[in-house]
Amino acid sequence: MNPRFTEGKKKGLKAVSDGRGVIAALAIDQRSAMQKLFGQALGCEPDAVPRENIVQFKEAVSHGLTPHASAILLDPEYGLTAAKLRSKKAGLLLAYEQTGYDKKVPGRMPRLLDRWTVSRLVSAGADCAKLLLYYSTTSSAEINDNKHAFVERVGAECADADVPFFLELVSYGEGMEDKGAEFAKIKPQVVTEGIAEFSKPQYRVDVLKVGVPVTLQFVEGSPGAGKEIVYKRTEAVRLYREAAENAKVPFIYLSEGVSNETFLFALELATEAGVRFSGVLCGRATWQDGVAAFVKGGMSGLEDWLGRDGVANIENVNRALEAAQPWFSDVDERSAGKAGRSQGKGRP
Repeated sequence: MNPRFTEGKKKGLKAVSDGRGVIAALAIDQRSAMQKLFGQALGCEPDAVPRENIVQFKEAVSHGLTPHASAILLDPEYGLTAAKLRSKKAGLLLAYEQTGYDKKVPGRMPRLLDRWTVSRLVSAGADCAKLLLYYSTTSSAEINDNKHAFVERVGAECADADVPFFLELVSYGEGMEDKGAEFAKIKPQVVTEGIAEFSKPQYRVDVLKVGVPVTLQFVEGSPGAGKEIVYKRTEAVRLYREAAENAKVPFIYLSEGVSNETFLFALELATEAGVRFSGVLCGRATWQDGVAAFVKGGMSGLEDWLGRDGVANIENVNRALEAAQPWFSDVDERSAGKAGRSQGKGRP
């Protein structure tokens, strides 16, 4: 067991991981993204989506899918009733940030939820606190210095509360389309340098939640690939290794809104690369098609979809985590980039 974890942080991490110490968690803390999905399905503007639709959807997903997950990530704005409906064996992470960012302010600066603190998240039942940060090496030094200080403050607050701090890094390029080929060419560097920066001890990050270091629609052989290829498969595998070698804390992958099939391909590349990832916090790749089922068939339609397709999606991801490493794997080995599977199977 790595000595860097306090008793409180070990307790929180155990609560959100499975019997191997792997984090096989479901993410449904989306707010603006979920409004957009509902708006598309309902044929209305995102702001016109009834609040109750989002609350009910999160409740159904929590009840239906957490028996197949080690934990669920929710938000205090729409998800507190859903948290109460989760499986008794599933831990709880709560998001601390406001959704999206103010487009009038340069740099996609983070904002915390009003009237919430880490201690209040814990009082609401959270085993761990999560902060999303848009981060790019293409931003100015001033913008990134402000972000560094922001994360340090949240890390200190989590340390004071003795609760694990999950930092979600969403990479982007200033002035670039997030899903475009221009950004795809620099994404490996942005992801790698973000991992290296926030592995530093002053941030007190316990687990990094990161996107894979390639844009999957531009990877050779990807189910979501188009005509333009930016990375050969062998190059993508190399880039996975290079990014992982910079991690000095446990890290997990997020699905970045791709399909279930495409996210499975992403995890296949991670396994091929032999990287020491500690699991996933998988969101839309698991449940996004359930929105249309809910709009079309109501709660019964959603429950039918969850019991069939939703469970199949999450079990697909669970099977792809065979090569994942426990969060308590030796950090010195992790930072040295040594691959290979841990022999430890139980909780620490």
